[in-house]
Amino acid sequence: MQDENALVTGASRGIGRAIALALAENGAHVTGTATTQEGAQQVGTLLNEAGFQGAGEPLQLQDPESVSALLARLAEQDRMPTILVNNAGITRDNILIRMKDEEWDDVLSTNLRGVFQLTRGCLRGMLKARRGRIINLSSVVAFIGNPGQTNYASTKAGLIGFTRALAQEVGLRGITVNCVAPGFIETDMTRALSDEQQGELRQRIPLQRLGTAEDVAAAVLYLAGGGGGYITGETLHVNGGMFMG
Repeated sequence: MQDENALVTGASRGIGRAIALALAENGAHVTGTATTQEGAQQVGTLLNEAGFQGAGEPLQLQDPESVSALLARLAEQDRMPTILVNNAGITRDNILIRMKDEEWDDVLSTNLRGVFQLTRGCLRGMLKARRGRIINLSSVVAFIGNPGQTNYASTKAGLIGFTRALAQEVGLRGITVNCVAPGFIETDMTRALSDEQQGELRQRIPLQRLGTAEDVAAAVLYLAGGGGGYITGETLHVNGGMFMG
């Protein structure tokens, strides 16, 4: 991936951080985004101190002006991505009967509209170059649902339709578009659960363990690299067998 520019949204922690490091380790020049300037600086420091090429950029995905500003900076610095990983997303959990309009709108504007606007902006360069990889992070909840997450599940299911339609639009130009759908992944949130709660989660998973951010990053790396060159419009499930689609 020596000649590739990768853009990874939500790269300051968790899955996004692992993806940014995996791509950088394989030679890509990585731009990782965070919601604050401080977070962006931390992303850049993380990459550089590990000896990789890369930088951090602030991005408020739900803000069209922030998306446009990021794209302008990338174009000015000749860093427009040939690999785009749409990882950033938010949750605003609530049961539907109590869900506020803003809880619904915030999740859709970030997880769907923001992905649409950023992808559209990045596509121009890929179409001109006649190559590119677009990888969208969906979720197992798009397939099995989850109480209190009608807004989040809707966006993650929407990304799958977005992926399939876009893959058909741009395949002729050598651009692949795929989803990765993580299951239950070890995070600060799951580590805070009691042993009993973690055990209940593991009981739902045939492999009897939670996934790691590195498990997800490995799937993204495969789709972004040469091995994934003939795969498009697909969803790669990384869930330990919790859902078998």
